Amino acid sequence: MTESETPATPVTFPPAFLWGAATSAYQIEGAVREDGRTPSIWDTFSHTPGKTAGGEHGDIAVDHYHRYRDDVALMAELGLGAYRFSVSWSRVQPTGRGPAVQKGLDFYRRLVDELLSKGIKPAITLYHWDLPQELEDAGGWPERDTAYRFAEYAQIVGEALGDRVEHWITLNEPWCSAFLGYASGVHAPGRTDAAASLRAAHHLNLAHGLGTSALRSVMPARNAVAISLNSAVVRALSPQDPADQAAVRKIDDLANGVFHGPILHGTYPESLYVATESVTDWSYVLDGDLTTINQPLDALGLNYYTPTLVSAADAQATGPRADGHGASSHSPWPGADDIAFHQKPGERTEMGWSIDPTGLHELIMRYTREAPGLPLYITENGAAYDDKPDSDGRVHDPERIAYLHGHLSEVRRAIADGADVRGYFLWSLLDNFEWAYGYGKRFGAVYVDYATLARTPKSSAHWYSKAARTGTLPPAEAIL
Repeated sequence: MTESETPATPVTFPPAFLWGAATSAYQIEGAVREDGRTPSIWDTFSHTPGKTAGGEHGDIAVDHYHRYRDDVALMAELGLGAYRFSVSWSRVQPTGRGPAVQKGLDFYRRLVDELLSKGIKPAITLYHWDLPQELEDAGGWPERDTAYRFAEYAQIVGEALGDRVEHWITLNEPWCSAFLGYASGVHAPGRTDAAASLRAAHHLNLAHGLGTSALRSVMPARNAVAISLNSAVVRALSPQDPADQAAVRKIDDLANGVFHGPILHGTYPESLYVATESVTDWSYVLDGDLTTINQPLDALGLNYYTPTLVSAADAQATGPRADGHGASSHSPWPGADDIAFHQKPGERTEMGWSIDPTGLHELIMRYTREAPGLPLYITENGAAYDDKPDSDGRVHDPERIAYLHGHLSEVRRAIADGADVRGYFLWSLLDNFEWAYGYGKRFGAVYVDYATLARTPKSSAHWYSKAARTGTLPPAEAIL
């Protein structure tokens, strides 16, 4: 809460501000073997013993593939203005190359039409981590060809849906795809090769650039193309310590500069090259790549959950991988073995992530400076808690309401400070398959009974509904 704000003071957003919620295909759709869909890397990974909590997987997930009409009706009841969802690449293009499977595209056509019929704006993410397994078998993101395959896929989806969908996102959190997937191995495909992770990062950047061009070649000019980055808010354990400040710069390059450098500015930071020279020579960055990556964007999506606290490695860290990205003996930070990660004291979510809404304000203002004039959307923000129905079947989650109130207040403060933030997508609409954590972490505003798949809006859903309908944040205590 800011000094100028009290519980009785309304926090009002601009009239055109977009209030939405977000999901991803593998986490909610299920129907993994229907209508021509073939395995993605997450199908393979989640069926590999020891990779996910309890061996859980997304074969059924929350069955959104069959229940999407009911889910859209629920969004409409909650007054959402937008819904961000991802397309399953292997549902549309099962081998990751060649012609589309029309039954797969038809699902997304039906979903988009259902959303539009309820006055909800669809926002499509083309890639939310579910690479077709055949492309991984051919080398995956460390191989340059994968970027060209992505551009082909982007064109297919753009041709099919570009007449009805105005908001497009090429990639969701490429940092996770590159470094959790290929360096630490805690995400699919589970590889632990630091050099491969940096090649993957570059080819994901290239895929974004090629995909952006492909989308624009087949869609109306009115459509907006963006990317969603989980840019880190990196802070020093001891702000006055030069060694800790150097640690911040290194992690900032590996978390942020590796993506926004080429995407926004057409160059990788020189300090990134220096920091990773023992890992890779970057020879896979070919002439013309940086120009291809540096496509003008129509908007930038920012995903935020928690800040990152670092120091030089000789400080006392809270654990060997205390960076909030899962347990692994392999670091997701190539060339950063001299960095220690720390847990900030104070409240945490069920993920163990510290709660700090000021980090969202800091992130927004950074990108207001980094990309002046570029509209921003908060494409993910939310929290996992151990939600349970009470004896009446209602699900009260006051912690999540407090979390959302705090973070949305910081979004509004950033707007007051001059940031052009045009929308907010709560993560997530539904409880779902939370990647390597299985079904044990609930991020949804809507509770899902995994035995029956019944949906029950939590208190936070009703609170958020009121905010969406009025454009004003209710007090955190308003709905209990």
